[in-house]
Amino acid sequence: MDIKKYLPYITLAVLVLFPIVVKNDYYTHLMILVLMWVVIGSAWNLIAGYTGQVSFGDAAFFGTGAYTAGLMVTKLGWSPWWGLLFGGFMAVLIAMPFGWICFRLRGAYFALATLALNEIMRHIATIWESLTDGMVGILIMQDFVSKLPYYYIALALAVTTIVVIKIVMGSKWGYYFLSIREDQDAAESLGIDTHHYKMWSLAIAAWLTGVAGALYMNYMGFIDPHVVFSLHDISIMAILVGIVGGVGTHYGPAVGAFVMVAVQELFRTGGFGIVMKLAKASESEFIIDMAQVITKAHVMGFGILVVLSILYLPNGFVGDWDKILRFLRLKRPNNMDNNDIDNIGEAKP
Repeated sequence: MDIKKYLPYITLAVLVLFPIVVKNDYYTHLMILVLMWVVIGSAWNLIAGYTGQVSFGDAAFFGTGAYTAGLMVTKLGWSPWWGLLFGGFMAVLIAMPFGWICFRLRGAYFALATLALNEIMRHIATIWESLTDGMVGILIMQDFVSKLPYYYIALALAVTTIVVIKIVMGSKWGYYFLSIREDQDAAESLGIDTHHYKMWSLAIAAWLTGVAGALYMNYMGFIDPHVVFSLHDISIMAILVGIVGGVGTHYGPAVGAFVMVAVQELFRTGGFGIVMKLAKASESEFIIDMAQVITKAHVMGFGILVVLSILYLPNGFVGDWDKILRFLRLKRPNNMDNNDIDNIGEAKP
């Protein structure tokens, strides 16, 4: 029996039962964050991994969705849950004119344009105080005291995202996206309207990211410009989720989300409190200070993880899964001797 065929269904069953079996709000909170990052990372993977348009603009769409949900409460008196619909719609409204103009750029120039979009949206949210309350931010009352409803909503959104992207990539659009990624000039010579299909890819990615932002607003209950339009906390994190999990792979962003949230929390808590306990036990002020530095060094942890991924797993955990199994001696490829196995994991030029 091919376990890989049934692994997604087994994983889904585990996730459905997780909050029932593990009745701990802390771990449920972490899983909610993981599931939100599955959505954001998968959306980035669609535009960058499958369509080949590297984007730093996730924070712009995420923040737009979050502010849409927040403003529906503060300005219209509506339920913030309407943001799950209108947040994605508003993110698409931001993405479409941007894509229409900037998809004429290629490579690094398009990436820089998305970087500029992030900063534009952050400054608008900061300066337009009559609408957004500026740096004061938006605070709303959460609808649920328990984290359980948020968990299952996030799970439903993550599963929907994965299914939608799988359907899209199995359609004619998916083949067009891949052709644009591989060789845009060749795709155009075959009659594919590359600008049109890049716009569609961006629209789907922006919609999904905007919905994730609206869910964040509902779950956290507070946002400000530096939180939801953050380049390093949103846009860079989305890229790292894709790189670590596997760019251009279907389940790569899901795996990357689990890994990145785990690494972030491992550093933030100092190994879930172990580092600080050992430091205090040593009664050394220097060691205690170093332990406090470690708890704030999750960015360094991200950097180390990305470097290791690029060197030894350039296709991410999912893309190089067979390589990982061979390295662990769990799978031996045909026509490979022991010396070849010992060299697995070395970077290829």
